[in-house]
Amino acid sequence: MITTLIYIFVPLLLLSLAGSLFFLLVDQGKREKKRTLYLLGLRVFFAATIIILVAIGLYTGELGNSVPWDGS
Repeated sequence: MITTLIYIFVPLLLLSLAGSLFFLLVDQGKREKKRTLYLLGLRVFFAATIIILVAIGLYTGELGNSVPWDGS
């Protein structure tokens, strides 16, 4: 369940970053436009949510921290 949520939030984080770059380029010099700020704030929310999900996943044991070539 937590892995699925992480797979959902990572693309949302990247879309928010791409959208803020787009609005940064479109709204250059327009002080009244705050779309870049709002999308960067949304990106911070998504990043914090991913960090919390990873911490919960490691705590509950749903996510592991072993290397894939270990074999065990």
